[in-house]
Amino acid sequence: MKNFRLFAGYFLLCVTAFSMLYPFFAMLNLSFADNADFFSNPGQIVHLDLTLENYRRLFADIPIVQYFLNSLIVAIAATAGQVVFSALAGYAFARFNFRARNIIFLIILITMMIPPQVNIIPLFFMMRELHLINTYSALILPAMFGGLGIFMMRQYFLAFPKDLEEAARIDGCNYFQTFLRVVLPLALPVLATLAIFTFVTTWNSFMWPLISTNTEALRTLPVGLAIYKGSFRELTQWGELLACSAICTIPVVMVFIVGKKYFINDILLGGVKE
Repeated sequence: MKNFRLFAGYFLLCVTAFSMLYPFFAMLNLSFADNADFFSNPGQIVHLDLTLENYRRLFADIPIVQYFLNSLIVAIAATAGQVVFSALAGYAFARFNFRARNIIFLIILITMMIPPQVNIIPLFFMMRELHLINTYSALILPAMFGGLGIFMMRQYFLAFPKDLEEAARIDGCNYFQTFLRVVLPLALPVLATLAIFTFVTTWNSFMWPLISTNTEALRTLPVGLAIYKGSFRELTQWGELLACSAICTIPVVMVFIVGKKYFINDILLGGVKE
């Protein structure tokens, strides 16, 4: 009975993994296939007649390198800012007693319940008054601050042993040195988790980059892909679209591979906390 449950569990995991990996494999495989093969054999799983023509046409038709660099700059800057500000704010809410601390934190929690689409128009007018529309600042600044990051870091620091901080202060460290040299190195798992979530969210962001930019030089990959798809008049070039989609997934996969160890450690630590 035990072996049957173990087999059933592994079988379910394999089926789930296949259902998630197959669309990605199909996208990657079809990005190297000719457009004529897309609907000629709809039941064919693997296309063996591969070509780089889709990628060649993609790089020739649109400035995808510029779109890629824009997305990379925005995602990296927003992730770095989110991690730094969330760590500082979370530590302040967890360790310092200041006036209206709970009220301010409650307001931050309330902002997490508001759909992001509601804030787009006020945010656009704010950026316009600051003369930041169609700049990197308009793309980066709103993504550098968020209630979720502050909440995650505060909850982690509340469970952080105070004895380690007190020992550091006995050794002569001030609050900032204790935070920088003792607390942050031990908070790498939750910082990596926050960084992965922020990077993926910013990289896939579409609505705000579409509204806040109006020149091709500042378009990000999701916006460029959508505009490129809308440029088709008669026949959609599915091969080129899938090639662009495959390129879009590369940084996300790389970030997860790099931060996977810390991300899994954060899950394991969360599972053993009392």
